[in-house]
Amino acid sequence: MEFRPEYIVLFDRLQIRYYGIIIVVAMLVAAYVASRLAKRAGMDPEHVWGGLTWAIIPAIVGARLWFILFPPASLGKDTAWFLTNFFDLREGAIAIWSGGLSIFGAVLGGFLGMYIYLRRNKLPLAPWLDVAGIALPLGQAIGRVANFVNQELYGVPTALPWGITIDSAKRVEPFTSLVDWPVRTTLFHPLFLYEALWNIGAFLILSYLFTRKRKDFHPGDFFLLYIIQYVFVRFLLEFIRVEVPLVGGVNISQVVCAVAFVVALALLIVRRRGAAARTAAA
Repeated sequence: MEFRPEYIVLFDRLQIRYYGIIIVVAMLVAAYVASRLAKRAGMDPEHVWGGLTWAIIPAIVGARLWFILFPPASLGKDTAWFLTNFFDLREGAIAIWSGGLSIFGAVLGGFLGMYIYLRRNKLPLAPWLDVAGIALPLGQAIGRVANFVNQELYGVPTALPWGITIDSAKRVEPFTSLVDWPVRTTLFHPLFLYEALWNIGAFLILSYLFTRKRKDFHPGDFFLLYIIQYVFVRFLLEFIRVEVPLVGGVNISQVVCAVAFVVALALLIVRRRGAAARTAAA
């Protein structure tokens, strides 16, 4: 067994990427927490594991597909390159272990798989979305450690003391010049850390509201709150991120975040006003 910066080598050939291990751990921890929340709410926790088996593959496929359709402009590879080099085990479309997964695609793919599972078992959608929306931030926080291992999801250079160094091989334009941006003295914003800390805070607040104040909310509210808080911070972090997907010169991630924020917030307001009106009429 040989330990290297990004993977473990077994039998001199088999590579086990830390990235993949961390992502699997993140999913299992999030699922365990979701099962505990479901049990606390009087729901059968076994459906969390059943839903996970249906959601995990669509989530991974969706996460990778989104990255391939909207690759960062600084990557130097477009969708056509990924499709042409689909089976390149180092950087091609199939090489999910090398990094390149999008949370937007993961949520959409996971939602599809979960929806199919719930429909097959005749279970209500909103309560289970709430459980997922509370556990997801914790899973995301753990998953961001994988970005640290792969030296990805970092921001522009900074003079702040918690800035991190990035190896020259992991740099993107315009920071590839080691003359202008020396490796030892150039620090970058650790965006993965910022997002991880935010997600931990979101998890703690949402889980507190769910366990202590759930009667003040309606089924589906917690999932909408999850969307609102995440796209809000993601929109802001995109301003200092170095790897952004551009479509027509516009950051597509920020567009998605803005649309999702407006839609989720509008739905939450309308739902709560409607519930208040029905209560008053009664």
